[in-house]
Amino acid sequence: MQAQLIALDWGTTSLRAYLLGPAGQVLNRRSLACGIMQLPSNPRRVAGQWCTDGFELAFDDACGDWLDANPAIPVIACGMVGSAQGWREAPYRETPASLPALSTALQIVRSVRGVDVHIVPGVIERSTLPNVMRGEETQVLGVLHSHAHLNDCLIGLPGSHSKWVQVQAGCLVHFDTFMTGELFAAVCEHTILGRTQQASPQFDLAAFERGVHVALSADGQLGPLSTLFSARTLGLTGQLSATQQPDYVSGLLIGHELSALSHALRQRRGEQPLPAIILIGTSQLCERYQRALDVCGFTQVSLAEQATEQGLWHLAQAAGLLQHTHQEG
Repeated sequence: MQAQLIALDWGTTSLRAYLLGPAGQVLNRRSLACGIMQLPSNPRRVAGQWCTDGFELAFDDACGDWLDANPAIPVIACGMVGSAQGWREAPYRETPASLPALSTALQIVRSVRGVDVHIVPGVIERSTLPNVMRGEETQVLGVLHSHAHLNDCLIGLPGSHSKWVQVQAGCLVHFDTFMTGELFAAVCEHTILGRTQQASPQFDLAAFERGVHVALSADGQLGPLSTLFSARTLGLTGQLSATQQPDYVSGLLIGHELSALSHALRQRRGEQPLPAIILIGTSQLCERYQRALDVCGFTQVSLAEQATEQGLWHLAQAAGLLQHTHQEG
């Protein structure tokens, strides 16, 4: 099958590379621990030239052999590679953001191989408290083109900085960010709560749901700065074991996130029913969010697959990068 596009999802800690065939079919994929904050540092020859640039070295590691086999293949990248600390800054586009708006704002960096890497801009929502994203906008566009019937829905991207994106008529019109994943890591690793915790390979559903219910209860109205301390007190009184405490904290924080989200949605939507939700992320994390969303009253929740690959494919197509047939990859 003919290779048509190299698509890169290049974040802070990792670089995911996809070799895509017709209609965006994934022919090959790779994942490297070469995010923009941990690039290769050992100089070597790339395409016959002595190279010291970490971005060039990581790019070659990820897809050098694909480029050798397909020298004219177009390349597109999204994520933190387009930040001010990235390979080439791709300035944010403002909301409402659409596929045409983003596809006409790609920034190009010429690699030492002579290959142009087209970098997708992030999205900014300007308000009293501005909000930004890089990489998630591509995943959202991938979902929109895989679900052409969508008009009014909410797309959730759980993670270190969870994003909740409102889409209407094919545009990203509003989004909220919650630092839930990063806060969970910080609380468990760098506060007194971590002293009594013990990691377990098994997910404790009961402890997790207990945390969600506490966040939604009258006690939860005091917010996570208050309820988090209960992870310690429930442990001290023998009501939570050491292995249950991490999942309880996870449930607490996700519960507070979804409680705040639900409150904001009801304020914005009035009497309209809660929107359908599509989740993008790892299966384990999305499972937690599905369970918590059910407790919070969100009844229409589904999962999206290959959102990044499809988003990059459609952006490349809209930008006119897919005009040539390439050799087999």
